[in-house]
Amino acid sequence: MNKSIRSLFPVAQKFIYMNHAAVSPLSQPVRDAMVGITDDVMLNGTGNYDDWYRTYELARTSAARLVNAQPHEIAFMPNTSAAISAIANGLELRAGDNIVSCDVEFPANVYIWMRLKEELGVTMKLAPEREGRVDPDEIISLIDDRTRILTLSWVQFASGFRSNLARIGKACRERGVFFMVDAIQGLGALKLDVERDFVDAFAADGHKYLLGTEGAALLFVSDRVIDQVKPTVLGWTSVKKYDQFSHSALDYKLDYREGALRFECGSLNTVGIYGLRAAIDLFLEVGPEKVEEYILSLSDYLADRLADKGYKIVSPRRTGEGAAIVCCTHPRHSAGALFGALRSRDIITAPRMTRLRISPHFYNTREEVDELIKALPD
Repeated sequence: MNKSIRSLFPVAQKFIYMNHAAVSPLSQPVRDAMVGITDDVMLNGTGNYDDWYRTYELARTSAARLVNAQPHEIAFMPNTSAAISAIANGLELRAGDNIVSCDVEFPANVYIWMRLKEELGVTMKLAPEREGRVDPDEIISLIDDRTRILTLSWVQFASGFRSNLARIGKACRERGVFFMVDAIQGLGALKLDVERDFVDAFAADGHKYLLGTEGAALLFVSDRVIDQVKPTVLGWTSVKKYDQFSHSALDYKLDYREGALRFECGSLNTVGIYGLRAAIDLFLEVGPEKVEEYILSLSDYLADRLADKGYKIVSPRRTGEGAAIVCCTHPRHSAGALFGALRSRDIITAPRMTRLRISPHFYNTREEVDELIKALPD
């Protein structure tokens, strides 16, 4: 990636930062957008209120372009957990129905389904992780005539395994099963196309590979399935004409906003959405395909260098299964010790489930990978 892109990330002046699977550092454009709206509110209060709403819609349009959706299919949510819960709580599930997933999901995509299991009597069918992979054939084989939803991370947080969304999504579509994706560990690094990949809904907070900030998440709900998901957390912005206060009397009419907008139940995280728009626009400017190509090349290089130094690569690197996350282990050094050794040299990674997780982005370089390899013990 060229130097002009790298210069937008001041973190690179101090750190070799490869922990984007946890929380990303902010780029200069994202910081400027967030500071700009904060200063505006400080100086003008609601004087430029209309600009906030224009920015919401510009951000929504940019997010839709990024994933090949329609703007009204995108809602802003406070985080991934809230977005997944909006789908889980809104689906009409009954005792005897089942939910298909896998046994290494991040808790955001587990606990809400566990509650439905306890309260409604639905069952969960979990495909196991085997050698860092969740086999697509195995997870598809769990679908039966009582399966109502298949919910899965696009990229697994503790292994970096990337599921074949198009293959799994097509199987769900053919069987009438709702396909829900936790996209947080892929969106931004990899190209998502909700039509190509048969995705019914996805959730992704902005603070990982989208390079935004915490508390500004995306929820996509396809027009194809919107009537299957009932809004369960409602507020003043859930309905049409929600901002019309000029009449002599309020007209309380439960007339939901179009598409996914009905899931926005109140005032939005304006500062976060300003930042998220700037982050997404940077991806659109560079080109999502170019970003994906570069990141996959860089992570392949990282995996090869780690293997050459005697580290076991947990993350599958087969074509179509690799992502930006590379996880590894060493027979003599714990993940915590490896993390500490790197941190002492201003190289930022993370220990996850006995594995060292390294998660670069498109402003990182091969030279930084070489420095990381040099800092790791033999």
